Amino acid sequence: MVITSAQIDEVVAMLAPVMRRTPMVASRALSDMCGADVWLKCENLQRTGSFKPRGAYRRIAGLTDAERARGVVAASAGNHAQGVVWSATTLGITSRVYMPTGASLPKVTATRAYGAEVVLEGEIIDESLVAAQAFSEETGAVLIHPFDHADIVAGQATVGVEIAEQMPDVGTVVVPLGGGGLLAGVAAAIKSVRPQTRVVGVQAAAAAAWPGSIAAGTPTRVAEMNTMADGIAVAMPGAVTFAHVDELVDEIVTVGEDLISRAVLLMLERAKLLVEPGGAVAVAALMEPGALALPGPVCAVLSGGNVDPLLLSHLTTHGLQAAGRYLTVAVTVPDRPGGLAMLLETLRDSGASVVDVIHSRVAGELRLGEVQVTVSLETRGPEHQAMVREALRSAGFFD
Repeated sequence: MVITSAQIDEVVAMLAPVMRRTPMVASRALSDMCGADVWLKCENLQRTGSFKPRGAYRRIAGLTDAERARGVVAASAGNHAQGVVWSATTLGITSRVYMPTGASLPKVTATRAYGAEVVLEGEIIDESLVAAQAFSEETGAVLIHPFDHADIVAGQATVGVEIAEQMPDVGTVVVPLGGGGLLAGVAAAIKSVRPQTRVVGVQAAAAAAWPGSIAAGTPTRVAEMNTMADGIAVAMPGAVTFAHVDELVDEIVTVGEDLISRAVLLMLERAKLLVEPGGAVAVAALMEPGALALPGPVCAVLSGGNVDPLLLSHLTTHGLQAAGRYLTVAVTVPDRPGGLAMLLETLRDSGASVVDVIHSRVAGELRLGEVQVTVSLETRGPEHQAMVREALRSAGFFD
């Protein structure tokens, strides 16, 4: 059953004293790409760095005294963990979180800092969830599901309430989609006050359980997931979220890995906002002109900003490559004085900026008197890359 306006209003009042009202920021870069007025709803600036505390707080605050006494438990690799623990600590309730052994150190550290007992168990989140369920059954601790509960959906709906208040004439809302809690809540809130507003969910194409589930008319497990957007990599929708999305959401689309990394880069460079890959998929969907019907104004939800610093460097490099601004070429040059200088002069004259040079005499099938040079370059885009390659060919180099 879909949550009601009365339920949403109750949660709005509950969260007002403890939750941040995140800003709405205009994006000229996206507006130019889309031909529509685009604004960003910055849930990456929410407490714990994502929208997750909204639903977690509502769920935990609704527990009985007896349930509170037994504490709460969750399984998560990041955002859900921090949302649950912050909420539990704020409400004076003990919490335990099971995280995969490969969870990033910054996320583990942050979760502990919010007050949880963190247990590293399982190689993947599904195995951590089994451990959390076993702990719940053994101790009576309440398992806080990341998305599939009406209280969670009602908490996330407050994002939609704020959007409707901050953009009273909003024509399209584009929302990242994993398990569906955020999309379900935003759709319920928006459609209750502006039924004509289009609500669009966006998944990573490499972890897209929703298109098949909608086509089948029931939650359906996706066979394989492999995406940088780990925060929205959910193998199967829940029953509660499916009911909301199936009834209220106008369209679900998917985006590829290159677009996701370019979206992260765009937010860093143009909006000065740090957004994690899963939180940037709504932006990615808007970066393909004509891919979506966009009655404006448009709101793109940035659902989270928790990125491991080590991962961020890989993401930005991937984004630069996808945008045609980072090029690596391997060429063969004569192994004699002036050979490398001639290559660098050719690159200089083509307007490329050298980032890194690797010089090897033992690579590939080199002949005597040859050396392979691998050069990483900063370029201005795909056309400039084509110019650089042609300059290398004309100079007698082969990449």
